[in-house]
Amino acid sequence: MECPYCSYKSSKVTDKRSSPQGVRRRRECLKCKKRFTTYEKIERGDLYVIKKDGRREKFDRNKLEAGIEKAFEKRPVSRDKIQKMINEIEEQIRKKGKKEIKSSIVGDLVSKKIKRLDKVAYIRFASVYRDFEDVQDFKKELKGL
Repeated sequence: MECPYCSYKSSKVTDKRSSPQGVRRRRECLKCKKRFTTYEKIERGDLYVIKKDGRREKFDRNKLEAGIEKAFEKRPVSRDKIQKMINEIEEQIRKKGKKEIKSSIVGDLVSKKIKRLDKVAYIRFASVYRDFEDVQDFKKELKGL
């Protein structure tokens, strides 16, 4: 493992434990003695999302993250809580054990998780996901809260 500080090629593992991201290892460079953390993550098979119009698109965690983070922009919810929620969503999708999943299932799952965490973020997400067209759509959704 290459040291991120001095680029030396050897390090020793000082601590190893499981984490939601995979296996977490604390390492120490054998040259400069600085410590850093690495994660080992299991690579999973490809997962495809079936869009409303029938197109197949490779599941992209970054795209999921971007949409969720946009909903939580300027909201008083910690980054850790948002990341935990994103991890839970991806885990639930992958636990279904399918190679393809409908975008509506992903959207519904995301909506439920966001709704539990922050109502304003939920309305923001729902307005895009459910394609609100006018104020009546917003009022209808707000009454459901």
